[in-house]
Amino acid sequence: MELILDVLLDALIDGAKMLPFLYLAYLLIEWLERNHGQRIENALAGGGRWGFVPGAVLGCVPQCGFSAVAANFYASRVITPGTLLAVFVATSDEAIPLLAAEPGMWGTLAVLLVLKVILGMAAGFVLDVPLRRVLPQSLYGGYAGHADEVDCHEEHEEHSGIFLAALRHTLEIFAFILLFSFLIGLVFELVGEGAITALLGRMGPFQPMVAALIGLVPNCAASVLLAQLYMQGAITFGSLMAGLTAGAGIGLAVLWRVNPSWKQNLFMTGLLWAAGAAVGIVLQFLPI
Repeated sequence: MELILDVLLDALIDGAKMLPFLYLAYLLIEWLERNHGQRIENALAGGGRWGFVPGAVLGCVPQCGFSAVAANFYASRVITPGTLLAVFVATSDEAIPLLAAEPGMWGTLAVLLVLKVILGMAAGFVLDVPLRRVLPQSLYGGYAGHADEVDCHEEHEEHSGIFLAALRHTLEIFAFILLFSFLIGLVFELVGEGAITALLGRMGPFQPMVAALIGLVPNCAASVLLAQLYMQGAITFGSLMAGLTAGAGIGLAVLWRVNPSWKQNLFMTGLLWAAGAAVGIVLQFLPI
């Protein structure tokens, strides 16, 4: 019991230090959603055949539900598969505000965002330019450049102020942070930090592959867990990138719900995992 209380106290202290930065990050996110959300969606829908360029840039904007909007646009034949893939690859869900809440991680966050934009554009280009000529239409998708029927995933809460909305998001993610910090800390205390680090280190290229699988979970908990593991030194930057590259937030779940073609959905899911695992393995061998 004493061990559990000590680990819980450490988790509370570490989480409390992040709260002011986390709240400011979500305050910015709420402001972006309410003041520029429609412009961002219009820019994405107007990208046409080269939509993967704005898709990769806009996907990095820490906006709740943006990947879900992209999934709806793809199912409605508004954007190309490459644009959807670019948005999914660039999306980092809750990892951005979580890393931004740690001043010591700002350099890592900048590198991560730049890499995500580059990877998003590259993945979208490959899918929309060379692969479009060889993939069957049933797998590529029926891009028409206009909306057949757009069903947005969710409406933002306009009835509450941005300060209360930001506070709600902050407390929700703080609960995840507290839970994962407690569980990770408890495991480290029971098993030993050295033993866990050695075990994960011995996984070699399999560590990014596993991280990419975690990233596919359509829930903000996945990105929170990956960020927490990285900040505590349990996984490498390559594995963090692998998980966040494969992670598309709720977008993947929305895609499976609104797009009737299971072949296209499975193809996109496989591409996300492959892209995440590949970039993670490469980064394992780079001094980052």
